Amino acid sequence: MSKSVKKQVEEAREHNSPDLDLSDRGINRLADIPGLFTLRNLTRLTLSHNKIDVLPPNIVELVSLETLNLFNNHIEELPTNISSMQSLKYLNVGMNRLYSLPRGFGAFPKLEVLDATYNNLNENSLPGNFFLLESMRGIYFSDNDFEIIPEDVGQLSKLEVLAMRDNELIALPKAIGDLQKMKELHIQGNRLTVLPPELGKIDLFSGNTVFKAENNPWVPPIADQFQVGVSHVFDYIRSDTYKYLYGRHIQAGAAPPPKTNNRAKKISRREVWGKK
Repeated sequence: MSKSVKKQVEEAREHNSPDLDLSDRGINRLADIPGLFTLRNLTRLTLSHNKIDVLPPNIVELVSLETLNLFNNHIEELPTNISSMQSLKYLNVGMNRLYSLPRGFGAFPKLEVLDATYNNLNENSLPGNFFLLESMRGIYFSDNDFEIIPEDVGQLSKLEVLAMRDNELIALPKAIGDLQKMKELHIQGNRLTVLPPELGKIDLFSGNTVFKAENNPWVPPIADQFQVGVSHVFDYIRSDTYKYLYGRHIQAGAAPPPKTNNRAKKISRREVWGKK
């Protein structure tokens, strides 16, 4: 452990600093940082761009922590007690090696933003209570392995941003139409061919909204509407004609488009022992 890291922790303690940035310091083990978990006044901890492979359960001792940034490390799993962090609002575990989220993850009382971009998560990686995160405003699951989004997503009544870019999505749930506060939906680079008519309940084409859906193998009628503009896509999926055609499409049970991405070469899958 470098002297500069120890010095920063000591200074943070002396000055009751709310912010500690230990990014890009070659840190392997948090347990090797003397006094880190005694910083009870810390509200923001940045540990991005290190080599941390284990997040110890002691992390919950940082009782005032609101922001925890672990972007670009080697973490394979999160401690099961992490959801007991009463003050945590923002958790960034993007670009790690996660295959699942721990049991009970949905018990966070205040978590608003979860960034798990570029991991190895899929719909089976989420614990049963994940969609009980009532305070959740932003979920960033881009560059993972999701084929579907569970219908329970409709329970996240405060969700404003859902980023699922570059997964393996073959369908969107009807419950997505229940997300009335949605302002951004990123579904580009998946295997989607149709959109559920329920998506038309949301306005994602005016004001400060964002709807990104390129690089999907859309059926021709939807692809044609995208050529004209996003508002035309929403007008179309709201139409009785589309609702009829969508129903026929679902009844036909056509096989989803084949996978085209080789995810075995993802950085998140390198050097992960015992994982396939």
